Amino acid sequence: MRILIGCETSGVVRRAFAALGHDVWSCDLLPAEDGSNRHMICDIREILNDGWDLLAVMHPPCTRLCNSGVRWLSGPPTNPPAETTAEEKQAWPSLDTDARRVIMWRLLDEGAALFAACWNAPVERVAVENPVMHRHARARIEGYAPPAQTVQPWWFGDRAFKATALYLRSLPKLTPTDRLIPPKPGTDEHRRWSIVHRAPPGADRWRLRSRTYPGIARAMAIQWGGYAEEILRETTA
Repeated sequence: MRILIGCETSGVVRRAFAALGHDVWSCDLLPAEDGSNRHMICDIREILNDGWDLLAVMHPPCTRLCNSGVRWLSGPPTNPPAETTAEEKQAWPSLDTDARRVIMWRLLDEGAALFAACWNAPVERVAVENPVMHRHARARIEGYAPPAQTVQPWWFGDRAFKATALYLRSLPKLTPTDRLIPPKPGTDEHRRWSIVHRAPPGADRWRLRSRTYPGIARAMAIQWGGYAEEILRETTA
């Protein structure tokens, strides 16, 4: 099958599907960390019409869409958001609250437009990873449907906490493959499992927080890939 893994630089999900023999490509505005020649550096919207059998968008920019970000729409942050332009970053300290608020709502519109383009892409089977959204984001997305499920890495054999909401269209929910027993809160082991949430601020924090764990990636490739292949066999028989 032809599969597109959108908004991924790590290559974790791409490699999981490739291991099963699929014609799989990843894309992002940044280069692939593994230097793969099966990674396209582009806006995902430029290639959504290229005849994919399955689309999995792993880490679309979501800061403006998620519930934790809604407060900035009324009271913009002191520092400029990462998504602002260079000119906006430079001007931010001198902008009043109303001017900053206009920028925050524009960033919301841009984030919602990207999610909507992926969710409504001309692809039969679509999965998008994204946190639960606030009402302003939901109202901006045509055909919005709530996430089908929220999974954890420890359901798939990885010793980590990271709730991951999956928006699914014509794909089944993931079934846990190796459910572990989480450590008790307050223990050293629990702190190690919480590395994503405990990551200190820094230039690479977003990489750690956005990376897909291998167990989930394998489950996606086996379960979604197998499901899609079966559907394609039935429709071409």
